[in-house]
Amino acid sequence: MTEFPHEEDLIYLNHAGVGPWPRRTAQAVVNFADQNLRSGARHYPDWLAAEQRLRERFARLLNAPSSDDIALVKNTSEGLSLVAYGLDWQSGDEVIINKQEFPSNRIVWESLQERFGVRVRDIDLGTDSSPEERLLAAVNEHTRLLAVSSVQYGTGLRMNLERLGAACRERNVLFCVDAIQSLGALRFDAQRVHADFVIADGHKWMLAPEGLGVFYSRPESRDRLRLLQYGWHMVAAPGDYSRSDWSIAPTARRFESGSPNMLGIHALDASLSLFEELGMQQIEKAVLSNSQYLCELISDTPELELITNPASDRLAGIVTFRPCDHDPEPIYRQLMAAGVICAHRAGGIRFSPHFYNTKAQLKTALTAVKRYSR
Repeated sequence: MTEFPHEEDLIYLNHAGVGPWPRRTAQAVVNFADQNLRSGARHYPDWLAAEQRLRERFARLLNAPSSDDIALVKNTSEGLSLVAYGLDWQSGDEVIINKQEFPSNRIVWESLQERFGVRVRDIDLGTDSSPEERLLAAVNEHTRLLAVSSVQYGTGLRMNLERLGAACRERNVLFCVDAIQSLGALRFDAQRVHADFVIADGHKWMLAPEGLGVFYSRPESRDRLRLLQYGWHMVAAPGDYSRSDWSIAPTARRFESGSPNMLGIHALDASLSLFEELGMQQIEKAVLSNSQYLCELISDTPELELITNPASDRLAGIVTFRPCDHDPEPIYRQLMAAGVICAHRAGGIRFSPHFYNTKAQLKTALTAVKRYSR
């Protein structure tokens, strides 16, 4: 694909880590830098239009009711912290997480224990077909919030968010979703999954630079968060600098205290334009097709063991496996040196192909794994 003119020896299978930029994104950064070089902020109104356009793209990507529900944050950890430290905790309140979570979606909740007396319940998802039931079985009258990743970063397990969200809404438990491993790979509907909060960085499956992400908040839940930062950008009238009185913005912009990351905004806006042109339905179809193909190749290889659950309702963009008789780390290093860009996760090797990867690339990558596993 012309948007991804990778080096000839490169097979990029680490979109669950840091994704490469499309050509248009790199060009957007060049254009923005050139404009700054030649005319500074002369065209700042156009920059503000790009900022609003990005909010609207995110609203469509998440099926949010309005772009007013979208805040632009530095990263997933910042968005999670807005929730964790914005709520009015009482000693004895409980948060439910699980043992497969990435540190970002674990540390922030665990940090509440000593400071506020919040109990964090770290649930084992098990290996059966009902990890959601294990999480919901832990919910009780003390549970204030359930935090979960839409797709687990190590095993690639896709969670049934609709089941979790509906149960949380019914039990008056806040539902916080870390969507970094699905947004840009799979379709997402914040309303359908009854999410109170959704957070994701742009640098993985959305194929944009590090340093900018999205924080969606349902209006009723947003109003329950006290603010942690204040500044000129989070007020109701951010352009009226001479006002001595001010009020907090009624929209999600209240979480953005200061000047926006305009360089990141232009880049992420360019990346999301590609997703809108292709359509998330087609992108999801291609991602799942690649994951299924990898699972089939691995299952047909006796020297490899599949860690990822290959069931159609559990598969996302991550496929993790381990060599049966070898330490995976040296094989991972050999793959990286050979140009097969992947990750060492969950005791195995993690491949995370995107929509533009070809079946031929995946087959070549698995051939390399088998060669290094001898």
